[in-house]
Amino acid sequence: MLIGFVVLYLLLSVAIGLYASTRVHNSRDFVVAGRNLPLPVVTATVFATWFGAETVLGIPATFVTEGLSGVVADPFGASMCLIIAGVFFAGRLYRMDLLTIGDYYRARYNRTVELIMTVCIMISYLGWVAAQVTALGLVFNMVSGGAIEQSTGMVIGTAIVLAYTVFGGMWSIALLDFVQMTVIMAALLLIGVLVSGEAGGVNYVVSHAQTAGKLQFFPQGGYEVWIPFIGAALTMMLGSIPQQDVFQRITSAKNEKTAVRGAVLGGVLYFGFAFVPMFLAYAATLIDPKVFGDLIETDTQMVLPSLILLHTPLVAQVFFFGALLSAIMSTASATLLAPSVMFTENILKHFVFPHMSDRQMLRTIRIIMLAFGCIVLWFALDSNESIFKMVENAYKITLVGAFVPLAFGLYWKRANNQGAMLSIVLGLISWLLMERFYSGDIWPPQLVGLLMSVTGMLAGSLLPGRMRCHHAVHRET
Repeated sequence: MLIGFVVLYLLLSVAIGLYASTRVHNSRDFVVAGRNLPLPVVTATVFATWFGAETVLGIPATFVTEGLSGVVADPFGASMCLIIAGVFFAGRLYRMDLLTIGDYYRARYNRTVELIMTVCIMISYLGWVAAQVTALGLVFNMVSGGAIEQSTGMVIGTAIVLAYTVFGGMWSIALLDFVQMTVIMAALLLIGVLVSGEAGGVNYVVSHAQTAGKLQFFPQGGYEVWIPFIGAALTMMLGSIPQQDVFQRITSAKNEKTAVRGAVLGGVLYFGFAFVPMFLAYAATLIDPKVFGDLIETDTQMVLPSLILLHTPLVAQVFFFGALLSAIMSTASATLLAPSVMFTENILKHFVFPHMSDRQMLRTIRIIMLAFGCIVLWFALDSNESIFKMVENAYKITLVGAFVPLAFGLYWKRANNQGAMLSIVLGLISWLLMERFYSGDIWPPQLVGLLMSVTGMLAGSLLPGRMRCHHAVHRET
């Protein structure tokens, strides 16, 4: 019965996505939903995109073993990213009326910067989408009682997400995200009530976690623990701001005020609801210490799904796995669309086929999305990383390469082409060298890369012989 309900839910999702495709008449509709989305839908799509496999499976697993200090990157850094993006970036980027975040780098700097940033941002999506594909395989394996192999489930899940995203684009994603956010919230609250009662109540679970030291957020010690902590927080807090999916949600809003409010509200909602799966996973360790203690030793990502299958009625199982699929599919669809749009708009259109018509562009985006989906599937099948680590690692390249040129370009008029190039080169090279040769555990390579990126921007923009930027964009920003 469980797998029957799951299949029904998937068919309904595909139907909604295909219905949304009737609103797609050109590439602008496909990429940014014609810039027509109201506040509730913008809030929902921001929330649902962030609320993915790592929130339901990865974060709770990390919290159970490491406590709050282990999840500083997500949900703390991730939710702050959305709030910062809303307050400091949404309004300025919305006014520029661009199709992709790559267009910003071309408008503010030059085509070389646009090309490098587009490639970096596209690469960053590999780990993120792969995490969702891995989780889809895990869900199909669990709800089928092991009848569907995880690898087969990954193929099926990828095909389903591609089915509605390829046709409906941002319209499909936006409408489905609104439905999926409702399912996620209702499911988690229902299961929270059921599980907390079995575990001894909310107060007992929280006090037990506090006594066990799991609610200790700030690290205890000197710089050797604070530096890695700050590095982990900044990775998602700043590294996920220069991302196409965040940019698309901002620019899909019907006006600037909606763009700002939608990003902030989505971030606040995400922060609140991300704690529910953490609560559930910790409650599981109190309900059945032996079973879940063994799972913590072998595969922490299975703690929460196992709790639902073993200790809740069928209706709760249907709600949970429906919510889990909602979370995964909303994130997967958004993160498949984003790099496909960037590759078409910022590489093919500007460097290979400059006279591409709108109809050709729409067709090309869909073809690239299918190709990217196959690449991500191969990457996910070949990866041994945990879901949480795949997501956390995804933002390192954008933190060291893309964030500084974006932020300084918007807020510092003296930022120029020379500064941007030096920032990118120093940030990426220092990060890669640290990843390759640094064996210590104090300095996170991505934090060193960020500091070098800032140094490059300041030095390159202030040194003589700098290249001029487009003054029209200075006035715009």
